[in-house]
Amino acid sequence: MLRSMYSGVSGMRGFQTKLDVIGNNIANVNTVGFKAGRVMFKDIMSQTMSGVTAPVEGESGGVNAKQVGLGVSVASIDTLHTAGSAMTTGVQTDLRIDGDGFFVVSPGADGPNYLTRAGNFILDANRQLVNADGMFVRSVDGDIITLEAEVKAFSISQTGEIISIDAEGLSTATGVFVGVAVVSNPSGLEKVGGNLYRMTPNADAEELVIGTAGDPETGAGAIVTGQLEMSNVDLTNEFTEMIVAQRGFQANSRIITTSDEILQEVVNLKR
Repeated sequence: MLRSMYSGVSGMRGFQTKLDVIGNNIANVNTVGFKAGRVMFKDIMSQTMSGVTAPVEGESGGVNAKQVGLGVSVASIDTLHTAGSAMTTGVQTDLRIDGDGFFVVSPGADGPNYLTRAGNFILDANRQLVNADGMFVRSVDGDIITLEAEVKAFSISQTGEIISIDAEGLSTATGVFVGVAVVSNPSGLEKVGGNLYRMTPNADAEELVIGTAGDPETGAGAIVTGQLEMSNVDLTNEFTEMIVAQRGFQANSRIITTSDEILQEVVNLKR
C-alpha cells in the first residue's frame, strides 16, 4: 500500500483533534476564567531509503540520506494562561486576579484543593465565601473564609484582606485574607471541569503554597474587587485556525483519494 495514504489518515486525525479543541474554545468564549487550548503537531518517524555516505577527500563526495516521512501526530495540547479581559460587575464578592496566581477552593473542610481563575464568589446562608458550585474559598492560612454575623458590610483590599464596615462607615481590618496560589508551570495543571484545575507533578515541584495577593516574593497578582476575568478566547484567531484546520483536513482527504486512484490504476493493469 502507498505510504501517502497512511500519511493522509494521520493528517486527518490530527486536524480532527485540532477542530475539537477549537470547538471547545469557541463554546467557552464567555466562560469566566476560561483559558484557551492550542494543538501543536510533530512529524512521525521517517523511513530511511538509503543512509548517509561520508565524503572522502580527493576521492568522493558525501551523499545525504533519503528519507520518506510517515505522517503527523499531535505533539501537545497546550493551555494558554494569558490574561482574559476584565468585566466590571460592581459585586463585592466578584474578584479578579490582576496578574499571576489562582484562587484556591475545596469541596469540604478537609477536601482536596483546586485552583481556579473564576472569581464569581458568593456568601452562602452561613456567611461562608463559596464559588458557584458551593466550594469553599480558602484563606492564606488554608481555612474556610467566614464572615461574622455582626459584619453587615465589607470590602476586599488588593491584598485580599477582608475589611469590615460598621454602621457608621468605619473600616476595620479583619486579618482574614483571600488566598492566592502561584505555580511554576500553569500549563502543567490538569483541567477537571467547572473552571477548576488540579495540581500535578509537572505544575510545581513543591506542594501547593497559598500566599497573599500582590506579594512580590511569590509574584502573585493583586486582587481587584467588583470585576471578573473573562475567557481569553480570541474569536478572530479561532475562526482563522478553524479555516486552516478545515483546509488541512480537506487536503489530507485529497491525498487519500489520489492514493486510491493510483491503486485503482495498479489493479487495472491486469486488464
